[in-house]
Amino acid sequence: MVRFARTLNRDIDAVRNAIKMQWSNGQAKGQINQLKTLKRAMYGQAGPNLLRARMLPLHHTN
Repeated sequence: MVRFARTLNRDIDAVRNAIKMQWSNGQAKGQINQLKTLKRAMYGQAGPNLLRARMLPLHHTN
């Protein structure tokens, strides 16, 4: 807990801005996550579950 508080204290301006401002970077994070998922699939580093989800239709039944 002390370590967490120390880390927050080092960047106290960013913490204050996150509390005060109504802006969110959620949309940017979603786009980055989507890009990383696509890159993992392209480079063959994705697991079988991700590849199955990408290749099969949404309502696929066996």
